[in-house]
Amino acid sequence: MLAIPLPFVVSLLLLVLAGSLWGQRRHSALLACGFLLLCALTTALVGLRWTFDLALLRMLQPIFASLIPVVGWWVFSRSKSARRPSGWHALLPMLIAFGSLSYPLWEPPIDALITAQYVLYSLLLWRSADTEQQPPEYIRLSDWVWAIRAQRIAALMLLFSALIDGALTLDFLLAQGQHAMWILSLGHALLLPTLALAVMSLSLSTSEAPPSAPTPCLQATKDTTSEPAITAAEPAAGLSEAADQTVVAQVTKVVVDQQMFLDPDLTLARLARKSGIPARQISAAINRVTQQNISQWVNQYRIAHAAQRLASSDDAITQIYLDSGFQTKSNFHREFSRIMGMTPSQYRQSV
Repeated sequence: MLAIPLPFVVSLLLLVLAGSLWGQRRHSALLACGFLLLCALTTALVGLRWTFDLALLRMLQPIFASLIPVVGWWVFSRSKSARRPSGWHALLPMLIAFGSLSYPLWEPPIDALITAQYVLYSLLLWRSADTEQQPPEYIRLSDWVWAIRAQRIAALMLLFSALIDGALTLDFLLAQGQHAMWILSLGHALLLPTLALAVMSLSLSTSEAPPSAPTPCLQATKDTTSEPAITAAEPAAGLSEAADQTVVAQVTKVVVDQQMFLDPDLTLARLARKSGIPARQISAAINRVTQQNISQWVNQYRIAHAAQRLASSDDAITQIYLDSGFQTKSNFHREFSRIMGMTPSQYRQSV
């Protein structure tokens, strides 16, 4: 029967994806690799549970299932901040583990708890997929759009998991669980691979690993006698308009003088270290002063550089966008059309 081996096929696919991440030898991919392995093990447990129906497997399945949203949330939160997740996130998995291990002495509503947990983390991921509230400091600026989309896909997949649990409940009420194996197997065949691909996409967009603990920002190495100093202790929300202008001026000087906009791996965290200004203050100031997010703001310099190359050289457009800090042709064409009002080819023909 197709539904029986399907979880094992999915588990094998997840192991292959985990192996590809591990082969990159990037520290930023280790957490994502661990998440893929967790998904692979959980999917294998589902297959074994519905094939052999052993008591040990029934006990382990909810425990591993409760870890998936927590670890997934941790992967996405690490792209935005170096802070460790709060210990509160361990409460539900611990409660579910205790209930599962103590069965039948204590019979808490484990299925309902897991469903509520997935809905909760779906809402957390969707809410935090807002670059204005908390910009992803360790994601390449050119990949911000894809990273946010990946996070929203992950949120939808967690919500989809809750729907699977609801379908299982209805099946047991109306059909004595006759379709449970199909629902669970097909549901996991869609849920975990999609969730894993979203996490893998985020990992590939991460240019650097967050430090184990936040490091204090260094002051910008410049003469500050004519401008107010911006310190890490000053809250971004309380910055005045003049201070916002000062932040943008300091960051602009760093970006232009050091030509950081040409770096395809440029992240907000790297820009914060170079300028000596906290990342969230940079993002907030640029949003307020320019009415753009920092990715769009940096792309203005990249497009200006590309336009100059298009007008003064016969280099191929592919080489120009790579030399200008872009990594994909689609992103380059989209941003060029947004800023210049025409495609790169049309611009070259017009000058």
